This record gives sequence, structure tokens and C-alpha cells, in this order.
Amino acid sequence: MRFMIMVKASPDTEAGAMPEEGLIAAMAEYHEALARAGVLLDASGLKPSAQGWRVRYDGERRSVVDGPFAEAKELIAGYTLIRVGSREEALDWALRFPNPAVDGGAAEIEVRPLYELEDFEPGDAIERFRELGVGAVQA
Repeated sequence: MRFMIMVKASPDTEAGAMPEEGLIAAMAEYHEALARAGVLLDASGLKPSAQGWRVRYDGERRSVVDGPFAEAKELIAGYTLIRVGSREEALDWALRFPNPAVDGGAAEIEVRPLYELEDFEPGDAIERFRELGVGAVQA
């Protein structure tokens, strides 16, 4: 089972504040533990939403909306992607995640399972994704 641990953005992360050495060290230690356990798939921080954009759909029509976006608490500042055997194992790892707040204060992470190809009805389109090597459970 794959899970994404999402670090919620804050006014600090949206302003581009970089974490101090202590937080970077705590994050490195945590991710090293994930790697040693063989469950780390990927992890990265995201630059502020001012450097991004959204694509809005209205039927077949698309429009681009440049950042920044309001409500920092609804944005994602970073993520860690893990593959574990159960929801309980994912919860255990999530509880060990260092406080991601730049100032050491209030922060929030969100953890959600990813869909696996096995969650969908078999079909040609699902097989196309399987051939791409995405969304599949891999040993």
C-alpha cells in the first residue's frame, strides 16, 4: 500500500522561508529511517504557489491561473511517498514525522492512501497504465 504524507503549507512556506539546519537535519534523519526500512519511495518540498499555476477545466476548455493562491493552509508545501504493508504502519511512520513548521510552531501533515491499479476494474486502459509502470504495486 502506498501512502502520501503531505506537509501543509503555511504563510512562511508560501513566503519562501527556508528551514533552518535543525529542521533539515530532523527531516534527513526521518527519511534515512524510512529508506533503511525500505519503505521510502520519494520525498520533496514544493516551491511557493507564486511560482506555480493551475489549469481550470470547463468541459473541453482550459484556462491557466497563475499563483500565488489564497489560503496557504489548503496548499501543500512538500510530500513523502511511502510503501508499507498496512494503514497502521503508515500511521506509525506519520506519527514519527518531524514537526515541519519553519518556526517550530503549529503545523499539520495529511496522510492519504494512493489508489493502486488493482483498485480499478480490469480493462485495456488500466493495462496501459500497468505497461507504463505507474500506479502498480511493486515489490
